[in-house]
Order: sequence, then C-alpha cells, then structure tokens
Amino acid sequence: MVVRMRSTRSHTGNRRSHHALKAPAISKQDGVVHMRHRASLVTGKYKGIVVIDVEKKLAKKTKKAKEASTAR
Repeated sequence: MVVRMRSTRSHTGNRRSHHALKAPAISKQDGVVHMRHRASLVTGKYKGIVVIDVEKKLAKKTKKAKEASTAR
C-alpha cells in the first residue's frame, strides 16, 4: 500500500496562490474594444483583415428570428 502524503496548509496555500482570476487582455482597434487574439464581433476584423461578414451574419439571424416568429 502507498503511504498517503500529507498536504500542509502552507503547501495548499502556495498551490492556490496561482488560482487567482486575471483580467482579460483587451485591445482597441479602429476605435472598437475587443479581446486579444480573437476577431472583433463589431467589425469582424482580425489583425486588420475582415474575417467575419457581420452584415451577412446579422441578416441571417434576423431572417431566422422572423421565420421562427411566423411559424408559431
């Protein structure tokens, strides 16, 4: 059988000292605040390149909501 190691309060505290929450990294590009390393949900840009067609996505969402409301 394995002898169980004791975990002292100080050891537990040292381990838990790294569990603190950190604020997310935020950038500002084209006057819009967004999270780092992620595309902006407002402009659809990542590193200055448009990767998400925001207008198309919004049109699709409104069309889907309209169809859902007429189906009821």
